[in-house]
Amino acid sequence: MKKNKFAFFLFAFLLLSNAAISQIRTGADRTSEYLSYLKGKSIGMVVNPTSRIGDRSSVDSLVSLGVNIVKVFGPEHGFRGDVGAGVKVADAIDPSTGVKIVSLYGKTNKPTKEMLADVDLMIFDIQDIGVRYFTYIATMHRVMEACAENDVELLILDRPNPNGYFVDGPILDMAFKSGIGMHPVPIVHGMTVGEYAQMINGEGWLANGIKCKIKIIPVLNYSHDMEYVPPVDMSPNINTYQAVLLYPSTCLFEGTVLSEGRGTKFPFTVIGSPALKGIYDFSFTPVSIKEMSATPIFMGQECFGLDLRQVDLKKLREAKKIDLSWLIEMYNNYPDKKIFFDSKQSKEIVVFEKLAGGDVLREQIVAGLTEDEIRKSWEPGLEEYKKMRSKYLIYP
Repeated sequence: MKKNKFAFFLFAFLLLSNAAISQIRTGADRTSEYLSYLKGKSIGMVVNPTSRIGDRSSVDSLVSLGVNIVKVFGPEHGFRGDVGAGVKVADAIDPSTGVKIVSLYGKTNKPTKEMLADVDLMIFDIQDIGVRYFTYIATMHRVMEACAENDVELLILDRPNPNGYFVDGPILDMAFKSGIGMHPVPIVHGMTVGEYAQMINGEGWLANGIKCKIKIIPVLNYSHDMEYVPPVDMSPNINTYQAVLLYPSTCLFEGTVLSEGRGTKFPFTVIGSPALKGIYDFSFTPVSIKEMSATPIFMGQECFGLDLRQVDLKKLREAKKIDLSWLIEMYNNYPDKKIFFDSKQSKEIVVFEKLAGGDVLREQIVAGLTEDEIRKSWEPGLEEYKKMRSKYLIYP
């Protein structure tokens, strides 16, 4: 009898748990809300491996439903996610569907008039991570601009933001505008792509203040405070939920001489350098990994530093902030501070400044300011941003 009661309560618990998980329905999953809108139109899609209807690619699903998809536009990592970080993506024909794939991470990063000539409606369906330097927001901006210039409507299939539960970081100084920071927003912007698109339009951020005609299919039963674990890896190098939540903090290390774990199976969750031997016990050795990192910094060299894989995710979410303590600690412990912020990727404007959104954060760390002092300097900008953001929110 006791066993039967236990089985019953276990079944009830699992049923309730699954119901809680399944109550969120992405815009893409809500096909009844937009399939009729696609009827009779030639469709272009901006998608990647996170673009899913259920457990299947949204392109494959819509093709099977008879939607006339004439072109797929692939961002960084490619449509099927088989291209490494920073590697240019070539145009191709998708072997599964026969649809033409046009790269937005190769010869051009913005659809041209010729590319859109046979497109009646463009669909944007990509899972974002909610961080300014994640490149898909820049891709959406350029697609919106191209659509506005060529009188093509953009349908956005909205998705939850796994880092949408907080807003934090310095506001981008537009003197440091780049492909990893196009708008005057903080590092963690706290918006879904649908909300963000409304802000791009509303604030006149497209060229010459033009507006893109957009239609948004919202996420059902979603609020910003909800925990959302993306069902598909965000990118080849953001392949765990731990990495998703650590990324706002650990991606800043890409602007330093340290490794952020590229060349391992757990990037963005470990930080280190050969120069820190004797200071830290934990170590990892980057290697070449196809479709993740072909030539990582310190390839074949043992790096010593921090293992953040055991960071308590509940406490990380409760803190609702970028963790600067790791960056400050590593700077203080690095033996040659003069080269700590030297970029290993670009010499145009040092990458750290592009990531941080200006030169102030670097100067503050070098000057020895505490995390609290640095965070206090962000407050006026964040308050103004939150007022602006509130005008475009779709979800509580």
